[in-house]
Amino acid sequence: MNLKELLGKIEDELKLRNYSQKTIKSYLLCLADYFEFIKTVKKNPDLPLIKEYLLKKQARGQSSQTINLYLNAIKYFYREIFKSNVPIDIKFAKTASKLPVVLSRNEIRKISDSIKNAKHKLIIILSYGAGLRVSEVINLKIKDINLDELTIHIKNAKGSKDRITVFPEKIKNNIINLTATRSGNDYLFASERGNKLTERTAQLVFEKVLKKAKIGKDATFHSLRHSFATHLLENGVDVRYVQELLGHQNIRTTQLYTKVTNPNLKNIKSPLD
Repeated sequence: MNLKELLGKIEDELKLRNYSQKTIKSYLLCLADYFEFIKTVKKNPDLPLIKEYLLKKQARGQSSQTINLYLNAIKYFYREIFKSNVPIDIKFAKTASKLPVVLSRNEIRKISDSIKNAKHKLIIILSYGAGLRVSEVINLKIKDINLDELTIHIKNAKGSKDRITVFPEKIKNNIINLTATRSGNDYLFASERGNKLTERTAQLVFEKVLKKAKIGKDATFHSLRHSFATHLLENGVDVRYVQELLGHQNIRTTQLYTKVTNPNLKNIKSPLD
């Protein structure tokens, strides 16, 4: 089996297991690079060679998160494609512990006020108000929103999981007006041609309004979701409910936001004051 056929087989297997398109693309790029490094692909992994490969990545200054991605792709390949029984007992590179960039309520308000395009405004406000990832907001269909119960059914989200999150009542009438003459199967935020928006389009909308609102933080579209979680915790919502709304499998992922919103820390005065 040549390299092209092998990568094709890996791609087919990933699709059968319902991996996201983003993960499939990442794994294929990682494995193509790995195969080029090892030259000869054998059934069982060569652990010293894998370590050498990952150390070279580290020496080039690649992040711990990137190195982990390569390692996960390599583990998947030997485990699922070649069915090797040889364990790859290599410890994960330590990931950097970074706090999420959170926008304040006032900054959210400034961003909202700076948007003139009605559809763009709803994309940003709904993403913040429901804690949506960029992939989730562009994939939303009209039928996924229950305006009577004020809920949104997020389908086939990260990890191929469904979840229910809240819908902000404040924009209920805006959504009714936006969807009045359209089918439930239509995308909520369709392009001018009626197709699904791309993730990059939504991200560009955010980047432009962030600049227009003169927000100095290094925020991304995902910061809207970070802000949703942080503000819920500040409002006293139990972290377990926030975990469900965000769709986090592990509560430790959600608990990261408690480091941003710890009220006891915020009440401490600097000795200079």
